[in-house]
Amino acid sequence: MSNLVLDLVLSYRILAEHGVVDAYGHVSARSPQNPNRYLLSRALAPELVTEDDIMEFDLDSEPVDRQGRGIYLERFIHGEIYKLRPDVQAIVHNHSPSVIPFGVTTVPLKPLFNTGAFVGLGIPTFEIRDFQPSGDIIVKTHHLGNSLATVLGNKPAALMRGHGSVVVGDSVAAAVIRSIYLELSAKLQMQAMTIAGPGGKIVYLDAAEVAETTARQDSARTWERTWDLWRTKAFNQLQLEKKLRAG
Repeated sequence: MSNLVLDLVLSYRILAEHGVVDAYGHVSARSPQNPNRYLLSRALAPELVTEDDIMEFDLDSEPVDRQGRGIYLERFIHGEIYKLRPDVQAIVHNHSPSVIPFGVTTVPLKPLFNTGAFVGLGIPTFEIRDFQPSGDIIVKTHHLGNSLATVLGNKPAALMRGHGSVVVGDSVAAAVIRSIYLELSAKLQMQAMTIAGPGGKIVYLDAAEVAETTARQDSARTWERTWDLWRTKAFNQLQLEKKLRAG
């Protein structure tokens, strides 16, 4: 099993452990061997994913070797973003609960703590009714995937009205960590808004703080400590599961 495949498998468990995914949600990674392909699990609840479930897709989101396996309806989220964002190496789509209210209101997400500083780079909202008549809100076509990718633009994440968010990164670790801290940031912002009340003041990070904090985190790879911790715990859990399955 390659390190990338293992990281994908562990990512599903890490996101579930932090309440970012439940029975739904998915993580993908661009193939290091072929940038015009990406890796994604077959359609399966995140915590059940093993290395045998990881499949390869082209950027039109067609499986290279399906073998009769079920595939996610919303795989087009991944393929279309990879087409428009050559810098993106990993994508998470999730329905994290604290984020959803910000996608259905006019209250913007704002950066209010260190590890959530990337929120200040901008988190647009994808309104699916701008791109199709009212109906199913699943991103299940090339058109809708491309529309979402266009709204995302060069930002680290986009909210999906009534449907969670999509988060990107230059590695699996970055996309997963951003997804977890996006959920935490939304939760903390709601708490701060509750404490402040209608007339209260919340002191958010300013533009200079956002720029310098995110630059330091990216250049110094300060996420590595976080990733090592979460990855180790998920790996140990995966090894335990394998032992239990083996009897």
